[in-house]
Amino acid sequence: MTAPPAPLALPRPHLPRGEDFLLFPPSIQPYGYRIVDQLFAHRVIRRGTRPSELSRGPEIAPRYMAEGRAHDIASFMDRNRIAGLLVIRDGRIVLERYGLGLQEHDRWSTMSTVKSMTAMLVGAAIRDGAVASLDEPVTRYLPELRGTAYEGVTLRHLITMSSGTRWSEDYPDRNSDVNRYSKSLADKVPGGVLKLMASLPRANPPGGTFLYNSGDTYLLGAALTRAVGKPLADYMAEKIWQPAGMECDAFYTLESEGGQEIGGSRAGMVLRDFGRFALFVLNDGVVDGQRVLPEDWVEAAATPAFKVPAPPVRDITNYGYSWWLGEGVMAALGHAGQRIDIFREERLIVVTLAAFPQPPYVPATDPNRRDEVVTFTDAVRAA
Repeated sequence: MTAPPAPLALPRPHLPRGEDFLLFPPSIQPYGYRIVDQLFAHRVIRRGTRPSELSRGPEIAPRYMAEGRAHDIASFMDRNRIAGLLVIRDGRIVLERYGLGLQEHDRWSTMSTVKSMTAMLVGAAIRDGAVASLDEPVTRYLPELRGTAYEGVTLRHLITMSSGTRWSEDYPDRNSDVNRYSKSLADKVPGGVLKLMASLPRANPPGGTFLYNSGDTYLLGAALTRAVGKPLADYMAEKIWQPAGMECDAFYTLESEGGQEIGGSRAGMVLRDFGRFALFVLNDGVVDGQRVLPEDWVEAAATPAFKVPAPPVRDITNYGYSWWLGEGVMAALGHAGQRIDIFREERLIVVTLAAFPQPPYVPATDPNRRDEVVTFTDAVRAA
C-alpha cells in the first residue's frame, strides 16, 4: 500500500501561543499585541460610513525629568517601549506618535482598558431600558450562576469589582485564575469561562470588598449581551462606534468561535479610535447632540466606589464604574502599559499604548514605567 503524499511545503506564519498571551517575552510583545485577532476567536465591531475628522492643533513638545535627567518625547518612547502616543486637547490632536512597528491603521490590544469601555455600554443599556438598574442580580441575565458564589451578586458589584468571589489576578503564575481564564480563551472552549466563573468560591460578602477580577467584567459583558439581545460587538457598533465616527473596524475577543465577547480584555482598535472613545466620554456620552448615555452616567462612573488598597500606579486612589480614579483623572488601565487618561475639567485626553516587559523579563535596572507615564502626562498637562 502506497503512503499518501506529504502535503506541499506552503508558506505559513508561526504564531505565538494564545495561552502565553500574558507571559509574552519582550521580543514577542509588539508583534503579539498587533495580531490578537489571529490568536483568539473574535467578532468585528463595524465602523460606520462616515468617520469623524479629528482636527489638529499646534504640536506640543513636553519634557520631563526622570532618574536625574531631562527627557523628550523620543526618549520617553524609547525608555518605556511606547507603541502609540496620542494627546487631544480641547478636541484637537496636539501630539500623535507611533513606535515598535505600530502603524496608523494597525489595531493594538486594548488589554483591560476595554473594561472601562464595556462599562459605558451598560449605561447605554440603562438609557435604552434594556437594563432597569445596576442593582439587578446578575442571575436574572445569567441563570447558569444560580447556586454559585454569584448568587446575590448584582451588576453594580460586577462593575465595581466587588463580587466577593475568590480570584487570583497573578499574571506570572500559570495556575492563577486569570491564566486559567486565558487558557480557556486560547483553547476556544465553548462556555469555558462561564464554567470557570461558576466554580469560584466566595471569599467575602458581595459589595463589601474591592478585588480586581477580570472574570467579573466577563460576566458583566455576558449579562449585558443577554439584556440587549444582540452580540456585544454589534451593540458597541450601534451605540458608540458608528455614531462617534470611528475610522476603523475594531474587534472584541470571544470565548470561543461564534461565542460570547470578552468584555474585559483583549479587544483591538487603532490609536485614534482609542482617542475618539475618550472624546465620547469627555463629551458626556453625547454625539452630535444625541444622548447615548444617561445624563448622570459619566459622573457616576467617575465617583469613587472603593478606595484602592494597593494602587497600580501612584496617581490612582479609587475605583468607580470600571474606571480607575485619581486627582482630576478618569483612567482606563491595561496590562503591559495600556492607558487612557481623561482629564474632564482640562478637556485633555492622553492615550499611551505600550509593551512594558513583564516578569521574568524585567531587568533590575528597569525604570518604574507606569510612574514615568504619569510624570510624562504631568508634563503634557503643563505644556
